Amino acid sequence: MARSKVSPVNGNQKHDSSLQQYNDTDGHFSLVRNFRLADLVTIMNGVCGSFSIFSSAQYLLTNDDDYLLWALGLPLAGLMFDFMDGKVARWRKSSSMLGQELDSLADLVSFGVAPAVVAFAVGLRTYLDTVCLTGFICCGLARLARFNATVALIPKDAAGKSRYFEGLPIPSSLGLVAILSYWVRRGWVEGKQGIPGGLITLWGTPGGRGDIHPVSVVFGLWAAAMVSKTLRVPKL
Repeated sequence: MARSKVSPVNGNQKHDSSLQQYNDTDGHFSLVRNFRLADLVTIMNGVCGSFSIFSSAQYLLTNDDDYLLWALGLPLAGLMFDFMDGKVARWRKSSSMLGQELDSLADLVSFGVAPAVVAFAVGLRTYLDTVCLTGFICCGLARLARFNATVALIPKDAAGKSRYFEGLPIPSSLGLVAILSYWVRRGWVEGKQGIPGGLITLWGTPGGRGDIHPVSVVFGLWAAAMVSKTLRVPKL
């Protein structure tokens, strides 16, 4: 959600106003009654990410490539819903703090957890691989939290939109998903032709905790780019 730059006092006033839009009652289904149409679209983003995670798990259980293809394709469907929720909110002229938080949480599932799990399914499964993937998820989480906390402070253009992203936006992880999709098409997965770059042992004996696929470092670098303060990505 883009908001114009405001002073700390005005910012708190706007924040309080947004919070008041949530009608907190003791009645049954009070949360559902607070949902707007845009919020339901946002939840569909989270649904896509969740199904991607389960599809990756099904692939690990069955070794059926169809599940892996679903796991790779569903985050892209999540991106479509991520674009649509903003358009629906503007069309309905209805937005809320609840919607902003839902958007960040859905993005974490679809563009943080789901890509990391599908990378694990493809073959990045050593201890150090999972350290890189965990760092990727946590940096995505931190990046989303920073965005919600600082979006009002980022310079805006004449239309009131932020001029740039601080760090890579988390949907950029679909670039990694595209790379994984290419690997799958070429058979560069665990159990077939193997992960590009092979496996190296940093310490200990092969097969131990010192093993790592060098390409997993790309997830670590991507994570660092997401939380970077100095990297500014212009908004299109």
